[in-house]
Amino acid sequence: MTVLTESVLRDVTLRDGLQLSGKVLPVQRKVDIVRRLLALGVPALEIGSMARPDLVPPMANTMELIAELSSEELQRCWVWVATPRHIEKAAAAGVRNFQYCFSVSDAHNQANIGRSTEASVAAMPEAVRLAREADGEIQLCLATSFTCPFDGPVDPRRVLDIANDPRTAGASDIVIADTLGQADPAQVAGLISAVRDRTPHRRIVFHGHDTWGMGVANTLAAIEAGATMIDGSLGGLGGCPFAPGASGNTSTEDILFATRAAWFTPAVLAAMVELSEELLIDLGEPNRSRTVEGARSKANAFEWVI
Repeated sequence: MTVLTESVLRDVTLRDGLQLSGKVLPVQRKVDIVRRLLALGVPALEIGSMARPDLVPPMANTMELIAELSSEELQRCWVWVATPRHIEKAAAAGVRNFQYCFSVSDAHNQANIGRSTEASVAAMPEAVRLAREADGEIQLCLATSFTCPFDGPVDPRRVLDIANDPRTAGASDIVIADTLGQADPAQVAGLISAVRDRTPHRRIVFHGHDTWGMGVANTLAAIEAGATMIDGSLGGLGGCPFAPGASGNTSTEDILFATRAAWFTPAVLAAMVELSEELLIDLGEPNRSRTVEGARSKANAFEWVI
């Protein structure tokens, strides 16, 4: 069994998880989710986005959420940004961890961010400068690293070229995102290994979706290949509003059950399932986590059953 010892789970429920929900959670509800997840031992969270609220309504109160959190809490939280101006605004509010995201595919970057991939790369040195001035960390996040909803398969060399571009230097991490959940474990292992061996040394993050049922398998393949941070979302919530065919993120509960982080105990799972079920009911969303289903089974002799 792969054990999550050196890899860190980041729960992305409050950003990617909520994007397609169509519902804006009240700020205090989001604060409660942040604090409950941190108290359970989740090492890192992605709590929101600087995207335009008219385009991604569930992110409309991200700045209000940031204002409610302490500096200590924000040290464990990440915010999605796409421009240097986003970093400026988020840093002024107290954010110190920035996920600078754009798509490897031009077609998806135009749909998602409204500019070419080249324009996003060209703006990154300024983004790095602003993050550094704020004494923060910045990730290079590459959406559609495997496939694009408009152009199909993405050439892995394109990912490596961006990762090796001098203008993307300065990022502490590189996020490889299977935005559509169409990759298989061999593809994930191959690309993560190539990034590990053929690009500047950075922490590698894997961000997977479970559209085709490969979420956990792809996550394990990424860990084996060298990913040291992995993303998941409660109940398998998630998806990109600008990526037709994308469904939820790989479930946080499923990833943790498969990898068994030291802090993840049956009691933690029980509390996490309760939180997840409350949220899904609030949003009117179905549960997509097999672990949540298993935890509610009648196999009472199994310690993980609630």
